[in-house]
Parts: sequence; C-alpha cells; structure tokens
Amino acid sequence: MRKIVAGLHISLDGVVEAPEKWSFAYASAEVGQAIGARIAAADAMLLGRVTYQTFADAFSGADNPMASGMNNVAKFVVSRTLESADWQNSTLISGNLVEEITSLKARPGKNINVSGSTTLVRWLLAEGLLDELALFVCPIVLGSGQRLFDSAGGQVPLKLVGSEAFSTGVLHLTYQPA
Repeated sequence: MRKIVAGLHISLDGVVEAPEKWSFAYASAEVGQAIGARIAAADAMLLGRVTYQTFADAFSGADNPMASGMNNVAKFVVSRTLESADWQNSTLISGNLVEEITSLKARPGKNINVSGSTTLVRWLLAEGLLDELALFVCPIVLGSGQRLFDSAGGQVPLKLVGSEAFSTGVLHLTYQPA
C-alpha cells in the first residue's frame, strides 16, 4: 500500500504560512538532499485547492526543471468547490473523500506527497489517512501566521521515527501515527 507523506517547513512557534518568506535563510545542501529524497520516493502529489491553484499558476506553462517535474507528476486535488482540475496530469477528488483517498493509497505506486495544503494535512491526520509527517523545523519564532495545528483539532498521538539536525539549525523530524 502506498503511503501519504506530508512535508512542511515550520517555525519553532508552529507557523507554516508562507515558508518562502522565511525558510530560505536556513536552506543548505543537507536540507535539499532530505527534500530530494522525499520527492524521489513519490510518484504523485495530493494537494488542497489553494495549494493546487497556487502551484498551477506558478508552474503551468513554465519552462524550467522544477516546473517540468511539477507539470509531469500525477496530481490529485482534494476540493469540494473546484469543478475541474485542468492543470496537466491533475485529477479532482471531490466525492467521498475518505473512500477516494483510501482507494488512491491502495493503487500500485510509490509514495504520495503532500506539499503545503495545511488544511488537508490536518484533515488527513484526523481521518487516519496520513502515514508520515515530515517537519523541517527552522530556528525562528515568527510570532504570527497560520499554524499547522490550531485549538479546533483533536488529539492525534504520533511517534518519532526519524530525526536529523542540519548545520543551519534545521531539525528534520519524521513522525508516524502512534
């Protein structure tokens, strides 16, 4: 069975919003290798509507190696409001979400990565559908911004299955449901 793996940059105070504005200061070859390994272990992406639309606008029609990878990978978009997913290799998931995502996990293939899509990550965790949560904890306190977890969510016990400390102070922590 395929695994759904979410990878997120997160501040010490739990902020995940707009990592492109604060996480690059902590980039390194080590971080890049860890992210690259996660990408190589997957052959599909699972995205929420907002992240899907942001990525589609940024990469559709662009001509660079990252855009090529994003355009060619299979993308599954979880949304109750989108009527279609027109970006290359995109499939809309909008019916019985638990059933459709469970079916997607049962198909042959490599991991399915979740990038961004924090609302989706929280929902996957609550529904028991997220198999792995990889956090790249950056040594910064942002003070404000969307946090990965808010007070509205219930408890989800996790177990630490991997940890690495990088020279820039980033901690790569990997969790699975307990």
